[in-house]
Amino acid sequence: MDVSKHQADRVKIILYTDPLCCWSWALLPHWQRFIRDYKDHITYSYCMAGMISNWTKYHDPFNDVSRPAQMGPIWMEAQHRTGAVINDLIWIENPPASSYPACIAVKTAALQSFEASEIYLNAVWKAVMVESLDISKRDNLLEVAKSTSILHPEALDFELFAENYNNDPSREAFRSDLRQVAYNKIGRFPTLTFTKAGRGLIMTGYRPYEALVEAFGQLHPITAHNASF
Repeated sequence: MDVSKHQADRVKIILYTDPLCCWSWALLPHWQRFIRDYKDHITYSYCMAGMISNWTKYHDPFNDVSRPAQMGPIWMEAQHRTGAVINDLIWIENPPASSYPACIAVKTAALQSFEASEIYLNAVWKAVMVESLDISKRDNLLEVAKSTSILHPEALDFELFAENYNNDPSREAFRSDLRQVAYNKIGRFPTLTFTKAGRGLIMTGYRPYEALVEAFGQLHPITAHNASF
């Protein structure tokens, strides 16, 4: 089979997200199921949004959030609406100052491999959403990397991660993601873009598995087996 033709026949998906996005965390099990079921028909990547640079500049007019304490009710809503395990008390007890350090950490893992970045992103989400770890702090990000490397030694080298964290390549990779977010005018997260052969669609916000399959199906024929929920 012509590899390039095979790749061109796949739906390309970009997930615009952020380690401090509770709706992305809620989306994760649906997203992972979708990837498992359609891995032979898609290519996908993650774009780090840099949702919160710092709290002096951050303002979400859609949800009227400009202070850490105002983020707690958003996380509480996400938990109630989706059933995801989310500890909203972090915004009262231990609020992260920024999502930039965690975004850079994900791009640091990506210097090793895509698999490393994906595993690390999932670990960072769990660390902040469930374990209330302040992921704006370097030591905590290194702690997540160390535990991840123990669980997945084949994917992530901790010593290499610690050496590369916040170096020029990792920072430039994150800046590239920020430019992509700005260029495509992505303002809410998660946002997914689906493209194939010049056609595309965009999906914003938390969506269940069935919605992901429906979006995919608009660009790619779905077999009867895969289409059954």
